[in-house]
Amino acid sequence: MIRAAIAGVGHYLPERVVENDWFASFLDTSDEWIRSRSGIERRHFAADGQVTSDLALEAARGALTDAGMAPDDLDAVVVATSTPDLTFPATATILQQKLGMTRGFAYDVQAVCAGFVYALSNAHALIVSGQASTVLVVGAETFSRILNWEDRATAVLFGDGAGAVVLRAVEGQGTPADVGILAVDLHSDGRHRDILQVSGGVSSTGTAGHLTMAGKEVFRHAVEKLARCTEDVIAKAGVTMDAIDRVVPHQANVRIIAKTAAKLGLPMEKVVVTVQDHGNTSAASIPLAMSVAAKRGDLKPGDLIVTEAIGGGLAWGAVVLRWGHGR
Repeated sequence: MIRAAIAGVGHYLPERVVENDWFASFLDTSDEWIRSRSGIERRHFAADGQVTSDLALEAARGALTDAGMAPDDLDAVVVATSTPDLTFPATATILQQKLGMTRGFAYDVQAVCAGFVYALSNAHALIVSGQASTVLVVGAETFSRILNWEDRATAVLFGDGAGAVVLRAVEGQGTPADVGILAVDLHSDGRHRDILQVSGGVSSTGTAGHLTMAGKEVFRHAVEKLARCTEDVIAKAGVTMDAIDRVVPHQANVRIIAKTAAKLGLPMEKVVVTVQDHGNTSAASIPLAMSVAAKRGDLKPGDLIVTEAIGGGLAWGAVVLRWGHGR
């Protein structure tokens, strides 16, 4: 059977680094307050004039180089973002042009912080259905453009960045020993949309708006839903929790990451944590963390990996995959 395997990874963070102390100059907060509640130490903000597709471009180039591929080797580009360059066209098509890719197709997926999991699932479906054999999947965000700088509960949590993976079709035996994506589990529940949303939109206010969040409610839903969908996706993959080598969670808050791991009975030694260095980069956080972990040798060929995320919608999901270059 056909599997979708990760052939390359890449990431990019803007040059401007913002330490926690920067916020103390205009908000009632401190480095200790931010660290104790989120685990975040710093984040990166895009420069003036630097747009989401610019960040995506650098991450995409890194993933293509890692895969040993050129842009025209790709059949498709899927970009997960909630902060597109323009209302339309899709940021993916802008990225396609910037890459110099002259074939294939490109489109965006919007599921906020769960966006990369949704995009990865979508790209996986393209490959196993035979519609594509190589797909670039990118998560990229410029969340600094939609933050309310007077709200210390949200302004300190988010950052800008991009991460990318190249998926390639490989032949598998249809067993959990295969390299590539083994199972996917996606969910959403619009009844909870008010607890994490942006206050503007094209057809409502005609403005971009600002991010708003009911932190305690989001925390509660995140731990409960991420733990449950992780258990479900592992069962779908036909493996056990003990077989998981690494967890690459959405990098939102170290307390959510640790609480979810504890609920699943997973030691933190198995969990990839990078949130301290870039904050919550929404759809970019999982591929960014994957790329960082791969480059420091934390993800090894044959490792069984689960990745999970939850975001506005509410939308959440998880993927089980076996690491190994699809080359």
